[in-house]
Amino acid sequence: MSVLRTAALAARENAYVPYSHFAVGAAVRVGDRIFSGANIENASYGLSNCAERSAIFAAVSAGYTKLDELLVIADTEGPVSPCGACRQVISEFFPADAVITLANVRGDSHQTTPQALLPGAFSKGDLNA
Repeated sequence: MSVLRTAALAARENAYVPYSHFAVGAAVRVGDRIFSGANIENASYGLSNCAERSAIFAAVSAGYTKLDELLVIADTEGPVSPCGACRQVISEFFPADAVITLANVRGDSHQTTPQALLPGAFSKGDLNA
């Protein structure tokens, strides 16, 4: 089992999901460092945070803004797919061709890229237009 998958599965165990009961884990690799995160719900749903963003924000909070790889995992029929907000955050911190692995707990996975997840993403370059 890959280091990222192991970290994402461990993070998933800490998901706070009293409303949806839909636990998600994610792990980000930056060089040889791994940052993980789980989804955290709130009774006010808009204040919840996805696993992908939890892991990415952990890496950014540690001083890293150029991330290398992401794996996200959930108990879904096929590989789990990031929401739109996570896709935008992924596009901010990963190169367009970075490896993004979408997986489920059954062992299915699909590799993609930030560019494929969010073609035409809004970026800092758009702010200078």
